Amino acid sequence: MSSTSYSLFNTWSRTSEHLFNSVLAANRAAAAAFGVPMSDLDGVTAEERITPGEDLEEWDVDRSTRTRGDLSVGDRIEFTKTVTGRDVERFAAASGDTNPIHLDEGYADETRFGGRIVHGMLVTGLISAALARLPGNVIYLSQDVQFLKPVRIGDRVTAEVEVVEDFDDERYRLATRVFDADGATVVDGEAVVLIDEAPTPE
Repeated sequence: MSSTSYSLFNTWSRTSEHLFNSVLAANRAAAAAFGVPMSDLDGVTAEERITPGEDLEEWDVDRSTRTRGDLSVGDRIEFTKTVTGRDVERFAAASGDTNPIHLDEGYADETRFGGRIVHGMLVTGLISAALARLPGNVIYLSQDVQFLKPVRIGDRVTAEVEVVEDFDDERYRLATRVFDADGATVVDGEAVVLIDEAPTPE
């Protein structure tokens, strides 16, 4: 193998490994969010794989109820975090969405936004993070969404979900919104979720 071919192979190998690890981490995080325990041969759970100090300590959660039996119309969950450049890069690697408006400052400067913006689906992912804090095993059934304002890297945003209808068959309709630090709505919509009893750990 020539030195050029070897160099290209190494680059491809590192990139593939990084992408694989990113996708694996995203899948594990999603499973944890929905109450599905996932562990590797080393016994480390998905939640434990998120490095403390880099992510967890700047998450804020506010909730009106912690008990599934008490969940009713008007209950709400808020999930707040700062969206970092690292978040954007991780999302691009996991999803394959490498639009330069999210990753290339020079390119993004020349667009209508005048700089990089966060992936819209990454922002709506905070709604999923809020839903994951509802009591029980939460299963997404549908999500309608409107993007009203861009979110920029470094913005601290809050996703709020509020129960607006109880269908009496473990399904709930929720208003879903994301606000920026000034209280402006950046994402608006609604979701329908199914909430089962969480499995009892063995």
